Amino acid sequence: MNMKSDIGANGHRLYRYLYQSKDFCSRQSLARELNLSLPTVYQNLSRLMEAGLIRDSGEQQSTGGRKASGLSIVPDARVAVGISVTEHRLRLAAADLLLNELAYQEVDNTPIVSFADMGELLAQSLEQFLDRFSIDREKLLGVGVALPAVMSPDSRNITAAPTLRLRDTSLEGLTESIPYPTYVENDATSGGHAELFVRRSGRNMAYLSLENGVGGAILFGGAPYLGDNRRSGEFGHMCVEPGGLPCTCGAQGCLEAYCSPRRILSAFGVSLEEFFSVLERRGPRYEEYEALWDNMLRHLAIGINNIHMAMDCDVVLGGILSEYLAPYLPRLREYAAGINYIVPDAGYLQLSTLRRHTVPLGVALHFIVDFLEHI
Repeated sequence: MNMKSDIGANGHRLYRYLYQSKDFCSRQSLARELNLSLPTVYQNLSRLMEAGLIRDSGEQQSTGGRKASGLSIVPDARVAVGISVTEHRLRLAAADLLLNELAYQEVDNTPIVSFADMGELLAQSLEQFLDRFSIDREKLLGVGVALPAVMSPDSRNITAAPTLRLRDTSLEGLTESIPYPTYVENDATSGGHAELFVRRSGRNMAYLSLENGVGGAILFGGAPYLGDNRRSGEFGHMCVEPGGLPCTCGAQGCLEAYCSPRRILSAFGVSLEEFFSVLERRGPRYEEYEALWDNMLRHLAIGINNIHMAMDCDVVLGGILSEYLAPYLPRLREYAAGINYIVPDAGYLQLSTLRRHTVPLGVALHFIVDFLEHI
């Protein structure tokens, strides 16, 4: 499926400028800002409009004489889909070119024996998802698949996926049944990439993903740092309590063992919604819930402080658990600052801008970035 448009170098410049601009853009302002003649601007904008990539925005702004009409990209001119694979379910999300979520669905997942078996479920669930939400396959840039796994440098195998109970497993067969371009990435790296994209701040960032498997991503200089062996950002398996709780990786005292949402389910058999509802309204078993939650926050603060001491950059919390953290952020910052004699206020600690569905959106982002680079 050829999704590229023959718009030329000037067309590319115009489109990228419109995509990145937050200000009103007219034909005249584009000519001025890009140092192009008006005939060149008109000619290339015509091509972009014919390709369905830009449109008149309907906005008008006075320039002292006749009002100039504005221009903007068409966000849903292309679509990308991301699939997050977890131990119990698949999470599918479709996004437009601005990473706005267009559709979301969860599908129950059975334990994975091999990725060849998983491939059929992925392909079937994807086609049903596209049908259910009437997503135009002609606009589909590709399908990203995010795994809670440490991947080999060549992306053909996973070294370890503790929450999936897999180790040294080939990825062969995972995407062969999907009839669209595909891309496979670590889930936390995908979430961190999405967060970097929507922030557009250019600041360095350590992203800590609080899913059932706790992971992370390091983003320096506007791009992910993967490490020599694609193992960077495995924050979930740093030790925060020597000899402590057993972790799915086989070690003891890992951050994941203390701060994964799985700990809440294991301790009380309730969902996150139920757990935090009890904390908020001081319901039955409040003291037990609060004791566990405070312990989780204190161990999370240790992990956060370790990351910040090593990286000296913003630490951003994402993933499922981050959706519930806002009321507790001051306490978490207090705990983190209390064990750091250099930084007294933990102002570097932030919550993700994308609180929901970050992982599937993040792995879909691969195709959006590729489109923007090669349009």
